[in-house]
Amino acid sequence: MAVTAAQVKELRDTTGAGMMDAKKALTETDGDMEAAVDWLRTKGLAKAAKKSGRTAAEGLVAVATEGGKGVAVEVNSETDFVAKNADFQKMVGKIATAAIVVDDVDALKSAEVDGKSVDQTVTDAVAVIGENMSVRRMAKVTGGNVVSYVHNSVAPGMGSIGVLVAMDGENEAFGRQVAMHIAAANPAALGEADLDPAMVEKEKQVQMDIARESGKPEQVIEKMIEGRMRKFMAESTLMGQAFVVNPDLTVAQAAQEAGVTITAFQRLEVGEGIEIEKEDFAAEVAKMNG
Repeated sequence: MAVTAAQVKELRDTTGAGMMDAKKALTETDGDMEAAVDWLRTKGLAKAAKKSGRTAAEGLVAVATEGGKGVAVEVNSETDFVAKNADFQKMVGKIATAAIVVDDVDALKSAEVDGKSVDQTVTDAVAVIGENMSVRRMAKVTGGNVVSYVHNSVAPGMGSIGVLVAMDGENEAFGRQVAMHIAAANPAALGEADLDPAMVEKEKQVQMDIARESGKPEQVIEKMIEGRMRKFMAESTLMGQAFVVNPDLTVAQAAQEAGVTITAFQRLEVGEGIEIEKEDFAAEVAKMNG
């Protein structure tokens, strides 16, 4: 298949690889972006260790807590302009409050806000503001104490990233530091046992391919893999990551010093995982003149 300049640019942006290397990777993998990233890593040509979370939708994440419960809700809009609209922000705040007493996003859409369902409230807002909007997802945590943090806050309790941390123990200041750490470091799971086995296996395979490219003996490769996988597990889990507030300690060690046990966390980022189809400029112009 023909590889487009847009694909090459995207792969270069994701991995920091050179243009010809990016093109070769896409050619070798039939344009599969994820496989091309792995191909570049195997050859030692990719600077990025994991796929970048491309954000292609606007809106807000709002958080709300009550007792031992915390919820984060993502409401999308088409433009950043709407996310700054006071009426939109007020609506998102009310939706987050309604989410505390429901279990999933479908139940949330049926929940009531000011005498109307959330679904109807959003539909009415679309008619007034003139832009498509949707309640995309929600995440909940429960625990002895729940602390929340919002990154790039545009109004109280809402911004571009919302984090919830559930913990046993009374140390709200530390819980907030952990929530800020999660916003920045984006761990894949709480501990090693919570990691997706498929993700771990895939990483192991990539590391084996990288090690074999070095031409070292098999017993040396096994030792190399052990070390690299230990590092991967530490960097992927909240408990194993170096704490941003004090990088000499892992988050697990810092929690122990603070006298708390972190039991769960959730992190929602606006537009995470949504990819908007983009045409290249020449195709767009051709279509306009077609």
